[in-house]
Amino acid sequence: MQKMAQSHVFLSGIGGLGVEIAKNIILAGVKALTVHDTKHCTKWDLGINFFIHEDDVTSQRNRAEATLHRIAELNPYVHVAASTVPLDETTDLSFLKHYQCVILTEVSLLLQKKINDFCHAQQPPIKFISADVYGVCSRLFCDFGDEFEVLDTTGEEPKEIFISNITQSNPGIVTCLENHPHRLETGQFLTFREVNGMSCLNGSTHQITVVSPYSFSIGDTSEMEPYLHGGIAVQVKTPKMCYFERLEKQITNPLCLVADFSKPEAPLQIHVAMLALNHFQENFGRRPNIGSLLFVPHRNEKGDRYDALRACIGDSLCQKLHDLNVFLVGCGAIGCEMLKNFALLGVGTGQDKGLVTITDPDLIEKSNLNRQFLFRPHHIQKPKSYTAAEATLNINPYIKIDSDINKVCPATENTYSDEFYTKQDVIVTALDNVEARRYIDSRCVANLRPLIDSGTMGTKGHTEVIVPHLTESYNSHRDPPEEEIPFCTLKSFPAAIEHTIQWARDKFESSFSHKPSLFNKFWQTYPSAEEVLQRIKSGESLEGCFHVVKTLSRRPRSWTQCVELARVKFEKYFSHKALQLLHSFPLDTRLKDGSLFWQSPKRPPFPVKFEFHDPFSCILLLKHCTHLQVVQTDETARKPDHIPVSSEDERNAIFQLEKSILSNEALETADLQMKPISFEKDDDSNGHIDFITAASNLRAKMYNIDPADRFKTKRIAGKIIPAIATATAAVSGLVALELIKVVGGYPADAYKNCFLNLAIPIMVFTEIAEVRRTEIRNGISFTIWDRWTIYGKEDFTLLDFINAVREKYGIEPTMVVQGVKMLYVPVMPGHIKRLKLT
Repeated sequence: MQKMAQSHVFLSGIGGLGVEIAKNIILAGVKALTVHDTKHCTKWDLGINFFIHEDDVTSQRNRAEATLHRIAELNPYVHVAASTVPLDETTDLSFLKHYQCVILTEVSLLLQKKINDFCHAQQPPIKFISADVYGVCSRLFCDFGDEFEVLDTTGEEPKEIFISNITQSNPGIVTCLENHPHRLETGQFLTFREVNGMSCLNGSTHQITVVSPYSFSIGDTSEMEPYLHGGIAVQVKTPKMCYFERLEKQITNPLCLVADFSKPEAPLQIHVAMLALNHFQENFGRRPNIGSLLFVPHRNEKGDRYDALRACIGDSLCQKLHDLNVFLVGCGAIGCEMLKNFALLGVGTGQDKGLVTITDPDLIEKSNLNRQFLFRPHHIQKPKSYTAAEATLNINPYIKIDSDINKVCPATENTYSDEFYTKQDVIVTALDNVEARRYIDSRCVANLRPLIDSGTMGTKGHTEVIVPHLTESYNSHRDPPEEEIPFCTLKSFPAAIEHTIQWARDKFESSFSHKPSLFNKFWQTYPSAEEVLQRIKSGESLEGCFHVVKTLSRRPRSWTQCVELARVKFEKYFSHKALQLLHSFPLDTRLKDGSLFWQSPKRPPFPVKFEFHDPFSCILLLKHCTHLQVVQTDETARKPDHIPVSSEDERNAIFQLEKSILSNEALETADLQMKPISFEKDDDSNGHIDFITAASNLRAKMYNIDPADRFKTKRIAGKIIPAIATATAAVSGLVALELIKVVGGYPADAYKNCFLNLAIPIMVFTEIAEVRRTEIRNGISFTIWDRWTIYGKEDFTLLDFINAVREKYGIEPTMVVQGVKMLYVPVMPGHIKRLKLT
């Protein structure tokens, strides 16, 4: 990131590919970008360049100048400049020395070779990238110099493995904790810490060989002292040296990335075809006048914005896209990219047919802006769907788009009913959770609608196409459930920084949101303190009364009292809690099997002393006081649900409430109201992340866990999903290809699911999962997509239904269910009587 933030990039060619590259570079955050182009805007550009508008075509503006300010809007921290000077074989290339990276699109092969040779010869070499797209085929070439060091080959966080045993042997075998696979690979390096017994391993680095999913070898440990307990193995990221050749050499002996292993010959075939195309253009100064995936035909041109698309897929399929009804669920990163693609494809632009319906209940946050390119800083806290719809109309003013802010779930089935789904030609999901995917998939199966799903996680991404009667559904396979941190781990036995961050986040929610809300709810039910006092004295039990009254009596009413309360909380959470645990479980405590209680992954806590020179102590105190002053609540109040209140508690409540009334502290309405604080990770001025960072790191210090910086804390506490615009753009492009196939009614072997990881890099296409057919008996079978329809009148009984199934399909129904409801099961009491019901 630091190298990228200091880089100056030169990009030539602002066509469809060039503007996509510019968008991703700007969102990634380089220091400066120069966009270069000598061509003028044409109607052809309207269908491929989402930053060129009709007035740019009318005024014949230069493409770089027309898109300059729209590209610059994506990231105000990047300096963007435009260049329109000619770039050809006679150009002096010395001006490129000011750049760290040069990217070429729509440039002749001869000029590519010349610029590549110039960049490769510099010291240090200028990173060189060239790319082109012809129809649905493309090429990409990279040359980063003779030697290029990659510091992180995967982009993943280093793995931490808790150790349960290390053998004293050659080789020594390290075993992980039960049910915690290490997910390592042979050849990787690990360093050890906190190993008891084999202490010489601590701080040392070893190359590993995988033995099983739960064990690996590290070399000779036979001469080391015996292993006792504990220990953590941490993955060490090792740099990798990559070697690049010039374009001149790679053209004759290319090293290609194979994406579809069922067609390993395809990359070389496309490479040869593109060389032939370049040769033709150099000799004749034009593209060949024939129809092909590579060569652009002219016979279908109509002089509108869809000529480029029409040249690739034909006029009839282009018209089907215009008449398409699409339901897009989610307007986040993938949703924004999909709307851009819909606008360029002309989806939902038909005169009489076609509509794009989108929905997303979320508001735009600051952290969205680095990948959700339809949004700008002035859109923060506005609905994503409405804003995305407006931005899409700027790309293509002819698209018909209907935006909602509803969540797609059982509660909104009146809005998104069966009738709504049957009107849709295809459903596209751009979601970030499995539950929503499963629900929408079930609705698509019930209404026989095709579904295209996709998702990203950092540099990784996937696409999946689900077609009625051809493929299995999303629910046909199960993803492993997300791991949740056990409550006891959060409360008393944290072992990793993620545990302390989640604990701090929970404390924030409890102190400044949940408890103030309970306080307000109680006083809305009982608006008078005197009334509450009378009810308690009369023996009436009011739910949550004791805890609310204690909150009222202890609420701070000045900054000094806020400081006093914050100091009490500090001692409670970072000193008393540790002392209490060590009193209950001394360091020498052993379990029934003789093993130590305090061994990995359990860490013994040690009290933390408040010190003014400690930044975390001071920040926690300051932010706690600030938030207390806002909510005016006592953090010691507990959730009242299922907590018994003794008679002593009731007497204390009466005493405290009488005291508050006598001191006029519970007579004003304002005294009985608090202002809950909603956690907001993107506002640095509110102190929310500062509080969580300080509390988390103090708890980490208490348990001897390595602290986390503010950025990592924000990512974990704010549950920010790692994302990069390049992966999002790649996934949405693959979805658009599958959409075209669905609209065209292609056969099953045409559809592809894709799994990619741009960091490695790897891109794998797989065949769709063919729908499974269940055999009932000879000649009768069904799939998840099949429907057996029985028609009946108003007086049609359950017995009539069973008889109709028997007569029509020749099978004997043994029970009748609807969803999870059992309508008729013969062995159930009273179910025989249901046969007469309509």
